[in-house]
Amino acid sequence: MDANSRFDLSEFQEKVDRLRESIATVIVGQDRAIDMILTAILADGHVLVEGVPGVAKTLLTRLISKLIDADFKRIQFTPDLMPSDVLGTNVFNIKTQEFEFHKGPVFSQIVLVDEINRAPAKTQAALFEVMEERQSTIDGVTRHMSPLYTVLATQNPVEQEGTYRLPEAQLDRFMMKVNMGYPSYDEEVKILERHQANAKMVKLESIKPILSVEELLQLRSCLDKVVVDSSLLNYIAQITQQTRLSQAIQLGASPRASICILQGAKAYALLQGRDFVSPDDIKTIVPPVLEHRLIITPDAEMQGFTVERLAQALLDKIEVPK
Repeated sequence: MDANSRFDLSEFQEKVDRLRESIATVIVGQDRAIDMILTAILADGHVLVEGVPGVAKTLLTRLISKLIDADFKRIQFTPDLMPSDVLGTNVFNIKTQEFEFHKGPVFSQIVLVDEINRAPAKTQAALFEVMEERQSTIDGVTRHMSPLYTVLATQNPVEQEGTYRLPEAQLDRFMMKVNMGYPSYDEEVKILERHQANAKMVKLESIKPILSVEELLQLRSCLDKVVVDSSLLNYIAQITQQTRLSQAIQLGASPRASICILQGAKAYALLQGRDFVSPDDIKTIVPPVLEHRLIITPDAEMQGFTVERLAQALLDKIEVPK
């Protein structure tokens, strides 16, 4: 337990260490992406994972889902996928002469939406209500999701052929966007060595869950005990306000983004073994929370600015609380 902790984090830290060790047996590198995904799940947020094909986006999200002993479903988004394929539909039962609802794959505790931007807007919109309100209304009947309900979605960069840009309203429902880049030289050598040694990957079927649903929900409840100084709340508000005032940003961050920064910083602090938030926690969380929410102006884009660079410039501009 950390000397500064006001409640026992030792058991939690042991679980986190085991999670990271299990992931490392399958995935080489990608430490930041792993930390951000674990942070978002702990903070009760949905995650959008972006990267070119072949960098293990789907493998990582499936692996993390496997390590949590929860109901899991995978949906492969395609251009011909219909909303009913995701949500489910009412089917007439001839024997009972009544309609029965057949649940779609979205009715699970952890849902992996693979290549979410390969489906058209009407299918993407099927996730709007279920992601924000954890419920789905079909033919006037509302069905509630599990308290654990989490969407992990992967997407290829929008420049890739056959992709549709996600609407801003849907992007805002993701707590974080996590970028998975190419491995470093040393990491690529390690990947090749594993393959050469016929250890291509540990089979996912052999991976044993580390966290139960009850344990994860209990860990989430610890977020309420994490101490956040009032100066840090002001710091978060200043960051989001600056996104709305910047001349280089066309669409700034919403209040939902402020809440995501706060919850994400608290979860990240717990992952580091602390029960209090530091300014560095906030600075770590801001880029993945803001990157998919901000739209930069055409002029700023022509000058070579990216959302990530602008987010960092905003952080540099604001005085960090002592």
